[in-house]
Amino acid sequence: MTRDLTLTVQETGPGTPCELTGDQVAALVAVPDLVRLTPAPGGRWSVRGNQRAGLVRLRTPSGGAIHLRLRPKLGIRDLLFLLSYSPTDPWHPEPVTAATADDLLPALADLLTRTARRTLEAGVLHGYREVEEELPLIRGRIRTTAQLRRTGLPLPIAVRYDDHTPDIPENRILLAALHLAAHLPGVPHPTRLALRHLADRLHGVRRPHPGLPLPPWTPTRLNARYAPALRLAELLLSGRSIQPERGAPVPADGFLLDLPRVFERFVAVTLGEALARHGIRCAQQDVHRLDEADRSPLRPDLVLYREGRPVSVIDTKYVFLRATAPPADHLHQLLAYCTALGLSHGHLVYAATAPGAASTDHVIRRSPVTITAHALNLGEPPAGVLAQIAALAAVTGAHGQARRPAG
Repeated sequence: MTRDLTLTVQETGPGTPCELTGDQVAALVAVPDLVRLTPAPGGRWSVRGNQRAGLVRLRTPSGGAIHLRLRPKLGIRDLLFLLSYSPTDPWHPEPVTAATADDLLPALADLLTRTARRTLEAGVLHGYREVEEELPLIRGRIRTTAQLRRTGLPLPIAVRYDDHTPDIPENRILLAALHLAAHLPGVPHPTRLALRHLADRLHGVRRPHPGLPLPPWTPTRLNARYAPALRLAELLLSGRSIQPERGAPVPADGFLLDLPRVFERFVAVTLGEALARHGIRCAQQDVHRLDEADRSPLRPDLVLYREGRPVSVIDTKYVFLRATAPPADHLHQLLAYCTALGLSHGHLVYAATAPGAASTDHVIRRSPVTITAHALNLGEPPAGVLAQIAALAAVTGAHGQARRPAG
């Protein structure tokens, strides 16, 4: 007989000891980046967090289910602040309510409810969509080629026209997110009712088919009021599946965040905005080559450019900075970046949840390269975090002196 398993796992700490059956271990190992499994005394297993947050339900080979609640090291308010920055258009969330301040999924559902309600207060956005169909009368333009292919009676008529409809990408994305949020585990009943009521207001809108890419939309003056709700909707919908090392994504009934990616995106957007005031462009995940034969590609998190030339490089690390020094492999990575780009200075940016040590310089032996390690205290209020970003921009911009032109 199969049995379900429910586990709450903290992102940091020694892990949660528990007894696991063979098929439960197989289900967890099938997604190796989800949690970390190590044997524990007494035939049990220790389940530790692996820089993920959210709640997912996995199916075991025997038909059972594993419910994983992955709790982040950051507070929910702090995490939502990081999530509010997207590469294209930052949205700024309202404060979470006291009832949802301790759990990620209810907080996101509550936030979507309030954001969507404010968005739809002015009415449902309509747009024009080109429609091709056959009608007993002329509407719009006759599709001449299709009409000439017809034989027999001239009716119905093949026509093409623009329909003023709510069934546009913006409403389809919002409807999909409202439907998903209403079914997230742990969402309070009043929030579920509010989400369903908001979904009912999108009458005539088709929900995107699960598993298919979301319809694209372009920010304009007309849909500007939809932008905050759509950014949040895309965030929720992006966490519907998890990607194993090999094979197709595994459907997840809940929601999952890749926290290093969230941190990297936050630093890229906020630091990019601050560096722009110093005349420096911040490029994310540019590809460079370490060897002259171009066989060893490198993809630094952030490369800083002034007038088209690289002047510094930054790598983000969603881990605590040790009091002594960064791990050797982190220094090796930055040394390779600086060597490939012809730079004399690189920067490591770590995530912290409390006030930490001052930035430290690490001069590499027999090399002109210096690597500076920084720790961002993400436990501060938003204004304090952004002040740290501004200070980081001033330092990285001042260090932006190329050792030699990159080849």
